[in-house]
Amino acid sequence: MPLLEIADLTVTFHQPDARVQAVRGASFHVNPGESLGIVGESGSGKSVTCMAALRLLREPPARVAASRLILDGTDMLTADRRTLAAMRGRVAAMVFQDPMTAFDPAFTIGAQIVETIRAHRAATRRAARAEAEALLARTEIRTPAAVFDSHPHQLSGGMLQRAMIAMALSCRPRLLIADEPTTALDVTVQAQILQLVKELQAEFDMALVMITHDLGVIAETVDRVVVMYGGQVMESAAVADLFDAPRHPYTRALLASIPGKTPGKARLTEIPGAAPDPAHPPAGCPFHARCPLADARCAAEPPPTVANAQDATAACWRLP
Repeated sequence: MPLLEIADLTVTFHQPDARVQAVRGASFHVNPGESLGIVGESGSGKSVTCMAALRLLREPPARVAASRLILDGTDMLTADRRTLAAMRGRVAAMVFQDPMTAFDPAFTIGAQIVETIRAHRAATRRAARAEAEALLARTEIRTPAAVFDSHPHQLSGGMLQRAMIAMALSCRPRLLIADEPTTALDVTVQAQILQLVKELQAEFDMALVMITHDLGVIAETVDRVVVMYGGQVMESAAVADLFDAPRHPYTRALLASIPGKTPGKARLTEIPGAAPDPAHPPAGCPFHARCPLADARCAAEPPPTVANAQDATAACWRLP
């Protein structure tokens, strides 16, 4: 049974002058212990999809609908607030893109981790503090006691990201969602954080969802990939299959734009045009205006999602 199952997920933001469709019919699943990457350009719906899965979006203005939204056997669409609060942290935890805004600036790092532990598990303050410091040390923070007593503004980006990972792990979740965990970090710290996430996933026997726009991160971190564009899933496949034989034109365009992908080529390959406006989504395939293979049918009709023998899927009228 999948740990997380998402089917036909739609997320719409209702604004005074527009109706923004951030996610349109996204479907995928995450198995226990699996590493899944979600990749795509900025604005493709990656983060919104995962926040909707945990019901972290404010409703309204957001409206979340799906035919299935199941986390560890619990229907997240019908669960009450108390159940949702228990699921977040105990079953699934999220490492947010910007830890500076994820932490409350008025409280110390330690106070926030202790509060998280005590909200989900029976623990005294002393026991929770000891566990919090142990987790900070496990995330390779050399002075866990000092970081425990620090406020967020006193720490660097890399230290904050490690502290955010420690807080996410404090309730021993079965699923860790990491939303662009290395975006604001320098290259050396990026590699350290990615290695740390992989080690902790194995140590805690967690499933992992890695949200990123960096295909290099995907290649090194996950087992299976979901490619999103315009709020929809364009393709999903095992990571080796996706890099060796991408089926969707958008996936092929993404891979072609990686620096150094084509030996001897001086210029980077760009994807012409711009991503669709989520307030005015196209009628057919969301990629048709930028796709070199598109025809009239691509612009008029949404393509079906087709699976192959390897259980990989792609949504395109012009599949090879």
